[in-house]
Amino acid sequence: MVQKAKILLVDDRPENLLALEAILSALDQTLVRASSGEEALKALLTDDFAVILLDVQMPGMDGFETAAHIKRRERTRDIPIIFLTAINHGPHHTFRGYAAGAVDYISKPFDPWVLRAKVSVFVDLYMKNVQLREQASLLRMQVEGQNGAEEEPSEDGQGGLLVELSARLAAVEEQAEVLTKQLSDASDAASAATAVHLERKLAGLRRALDALGPGAGGDPAQQVPSQN
Repeated sequence: MVQKAKILLVDDRPENLLALEAILSALDQTLVRASSGEEALKALLTDDFAVILLDVQMPGMDGFETAAHIKRRERTRDIPIIFLTAINHGPHHTFRGYAAGAVDYISKPFDPWVLRAKVSVFVDLYMKNVQLREQASLLRMQVEGQNGAEEEPSEDGQGGLLVELSARLAAVEEQAEVLTKQLSDASDAASAATAVHLERKLAGLRRALDALGPGAGGDPAQQVPSQN
C-alpha cells in the first residue's frame, strides 16, 4: 500500500476547513483539521506533514504566531507553510508572512485549481523524500547485516542500490528543474519563494545521497534529511 502524505489544514472557521477539504480531496492524501494554532501545534507533535495550510486571522494565537512556533521547533521547522488570508494590507502584510517562514501567501478568495496545484508540488517532494529515506535505511540495514555476519560488505550490491537511488533522484531533479524554471519566471514573489524552497530541498537530498557513496563515511540513516 502506498503511503499517503498528511496535509494540515488550520482555520478557526469550520466552513473554510470544509471548503479546503473539498478542493484538496482530489489529491487523495490524508487531510488533518485543526481549528486553532494551539490545536495545530499539538498535531505537529506526533504526526509528520508534507505541507501546512495556515489561516492568518484566527482568535487567540494567529497564523503568524503559530508559524513562529512551528519554525522554532527542530522537528517541524522545514515543513512548508502556505498562508491563507481574507485580508490584504499591502506589501508589508505579505512580507510579514514570508518573514514568519511561509513559502507562499494566498489571498481569499483563491483559485481552487491554483491552490491544489501548489499543494501537490510539496506533496510530491515530500513523497520522494520519504522514498529516498526508506531506501537509504534499507541500504544501512544491508551493510549492518553483512558486518554482523563478519563478512565484507558487497560493493556490487551496495553500489547497485546507490546507482538506483541516484537515478530516481535524477528523475525528480529533472522534473523539478522545469517546475522551478516556471516558478522563477513568474512575476509574483510567492512563486519565486516556492522555487527557492524546492531548489534547497532537492540540493539537500542530493548531498545526502552523495554522503552514502564509497569513502563518504558516516551513518547513511543520519545523512538523509528529515521528511520535510
